[in-house]
Amino acid sequence: MLTVTLMHDLAFVLAGFFVGFVVGLTGVGGGSLMTPILIFFFGIKPHLAIGTDLLFACFTKMGGTVKMARSGLVNWRIVATLCAGSVPASLATLWMLHQVGPADPAVQKVMTSTLGVALLLTAMATFYKAVRGKNAPRDIADADLYKAATPRHWSLPLLFGAFIGTLVTLTSVGAGAIGVTVLMLLYPLLPLPRIVAADIAYAVPLTLVAGLGHAGLGSVDWSLLGMLLLGSLPGVWLGSHMVLKTPDRVIRGVLSLLLAYAGFKLLAL
Repeated sequence: MLTVTLMHDLAFVLAGFFVGFVVGLTGVGGGSLMTPILIFFFGIKPHLAIGTDLLFACFTKMGGTVKMARSGLVNWRIVATLCAGSVPASLATLWMLHQVGPADPAVQKVMTSTLGVALLLTAMATFYKAVRGKNAPRDIADADLYKAATPRHWSLPLLFGAFIGTLVTLTSVGAGAIGVTVLMLLYPLLPLPRIVAADIAYAVPLTLVAGLGHAGLGSVDWSLLGMLLLGSLPGVWLGSHMVLKTPDRVIRGVLSLLLAYAGFKLLAL
């Protein structure tokens, strides 16, 4: 019995390491990979998987943010603008969940269906970028960074931030692949490593607010969270270290297939 328990705990640690590594490398995976893994491979109830994964994503991406900030890759102006839209939207969504209760069967059905659709949208965006999208520049002169970090219109980061904040709070998905895709559209001149860094950094306050809100609703498994973080923190450090050296096209292609599979599975529940 003890051996079985230890193997089960080790599986959580390894899952955390894998997802942390992918997050550090691509900015994708905190919710779009971990939540389906918890639901399908470990049998965790959807509302507990979503609530636990939000805090998992927060602390995992916090580790990635520290690593990338020390490398000078995080543009804090972009991070602040996105948070101005996403955090208020997250608080409004949490208020709605508090009114109806996250464990209500109808609410869980909405969560799994929305999660499935979000994963399919994420898969399509990731696959398009991998197959047809133009590669973002890998580097840029300091003199051009301010221009590259200026959005097409000042209101767009706020609007997209609000959309992602709502989606992340309901499903724990969106701050990664959808966030990266949105950043590529809003800041097409920004180098890919800086896009990944901004995406990871702005997800920290968003997932912290959403995760603490879910914790207040009783939707967080704290022991599970600890085991996942035991694996993810070294994983995200390793992935963040490799982000400047690894081409993203193949990784995004494989991710898109995994996300599409998980999305269809959730819609079939």
